[in-house]
Amino acid sequence: MQKAQTLTALYDAPEILRVVNVWDVVSAKAIAALPETKALATAGHSIAASFGYSDGAIPRELMLDMVGRIAASVDLPVSADLDDGYGDAGETTRLAIGVGIVGANVEDRLAPFEDSVATVRAIVRAAEAEGVAFALNARTDAFVRGGERPLEESIADAIARGRAFVAEGATSVFVPGILNAEVTRQLVEGIGRGKVSVIGLPGALAAAEYEALGVARISYGPTTQRVALGALQDLATSLYADGVLPEGIRPLN
Repeated sequence: MQKAQTLTALYDAPEILRVVNVWDVVSAKAIAALPETKALATAGHSIAASFGYSDGAIPRELMLDMVGRIAASVDLPVSADLDDGYGDAGETTRLAIGVGIVGANVEDRLAPFEDSVATVRAIVRAAEAEGVAFALNARTDAFVRGGERPLEESIADAIARGRAFVAEGATSVFVPGILNAEVTRQLVEGIGRGKVSVIGLPGALAAAEYEALGVARISYGPTTQRVALGALQDLATSLYADGVLPEGIRPLN
């Protein structure tokens, strides 16, 4: 309960909540050791990749096992990427809380409006039944699954879904995509200041810019794992070329 309350307060704070996504215990401990880290968020895509699955295809029990291990390894609140809720978002939420998770992303995959709202309702009610102030970062794929429809339609759809999600008790509304200042402004005006969550991608705004626009949270998805694995490949390429390990390798706390 204390971790849940801490996470909820971080969403409510005037400063944007910055979460660097992790995918296993060692990455979680590495990020948690930084004094700037206030909370952790898992990247579902990265966890799936670690087990050899494509994004969204990992079995629920494997995902819950890993996010539970991450939550148990740190003293910080952990929000988990729970894909689309695995066909039973309420039960998935109950199980996630049982392994120490106090917040989650659950995506609508642009399912019919009423079905998406019902999913959010099920999550909120499951958390209430467990007595946990669960921080639901309800994701709408209005942009990433919007296809070729006009931008204005995607914005209107995201706002309509976002308002409905918040009305059902979602803490914030995650709208992935490269959002410029004007689109972000419209989303914040439509859904609510301190209610919009974004992803940091190449070409997106800086966290401070999103904060000034009233965004509640920024995360970085699977990009963090890709950067780490890219660095590993670069090191391996150097070693294969008769390179040597660099000086000053930091011990992992």
